Amino acid sequence: AIYITRGNYSDHAFQGMLKKSEDRHDAVEKLIKAAGGKLLALYVTLGEYDFMSIAEFDHEIDALSSGLVAAGTGGVRNLNTTVAMTTADARKAEDKARKIVKGFKPAGG
Repeated sequence: AIYITRGNYSDHAFQGMLKKSEDRHDAVEKLIKAAGGKLLALYVTLGEYDFMSIAEFDHEIDALSSGLVAAGTGGVRNLNTTVAMTTADARKAEDKARKIVKGFKPAGG
């Protein structure tokens, strides 16, 4: 699955960046690889979030472990991760939903 993570750098990280600029791509790529994933893209963003990464993981536990390391070591905060799927995967979900909808009783129904 594809995981899109947005977040903010901590005050500590910004202080370090003011002292010496750095490109975080290689460090993020290494972290995601160590967690069992593949970094597809890393962007610096303007607005509500300071960065966005797009990574591929086979298991959500692997994706979560990379986020725990990133946040737990103090360099980032306010992580927000979205799972993205292909339209083909969405179609599989629709096919499955059609099979199980008849047996579902909605709230209040």
